[in-house]
Amino acid sequence: MRDPESAGPASPRVQVHRHAERARYDRETIDAILDEALICHLGVVIDGEPLVLPTGFGRVGDTLYLHGAAANRSLAAALDGVCITATHVDGLVLARSAFGHSMNFRSVVVRGRARAVTDPEERRTALLAVVEHGIPGRWAEVRQPSAKEFESTSVIAVDLAECSAKVRTGPPLDPVSDRDLPVWAGEIPLRLVAGAPRPDPHLKAGIDEPPSVAEVLRRFPGPAPTGA
Repeated sequence: MRDPESAGPASPRVQVHRHAERARYDRETIDAILDEALICHLGVVIDGEPLVLPTGFGRVGDTLYLHGAAANRSLAAALDGVCITATHVDGLVLARSAFGHSMNFRSVVVRGRARAVTDPEERRTALLAVVEHGIPGRWAEVRQPSAKEFESTSVIAVDLAECSAKVRTGPPLDPVSDRDLPVWAGEIPLRLVAGAPRPDPHLKAGIDEPPSVAEVLRRFPGPAPTGA
């Protein structure tokens, strides 16, 4: 695997220019950011105008899979060219000046052309990946898609050949001339946490929470309990 500090972009289209020192081009970093993100943003051009939509996704090796209704115009437009982004906000960065405020984040940009997934086995693999991406173990707990549901669903695949990551960590980068100002500066970490599960009002009696629910709670733990 290439060293993240020395590896270069796969193409000029995904090269990071602004704060290039924050760029990461190694797949280990890129895959980790994608795998932790619950949604991505799909950017396409429809009727000559840009459109960006949030959507769920799944990754299998070097491929991202996205799905939607069979009549979904954004997925069809992705066949002509697409930009996919995923972002985590890890904290707010408070500087001593308004100009110096920032955020700590991890983001990925993927560019390319999508392809329509028509092979039945790959379509099933793709839909499984989308479900398991957000809720590991859930696919095996539920009813599998019917033939009609498969027919009403469009699936596209985007290769991860052109992608890059950008990461910011750490405190504010105040100039030395600002460090004596009587203003608090620092970081406020942020993270996504899961709340207590809420059963469906129509859930039949005697059905316990499955392992997939426990996995979500483990993945996004709440604050540790405090003593009385």
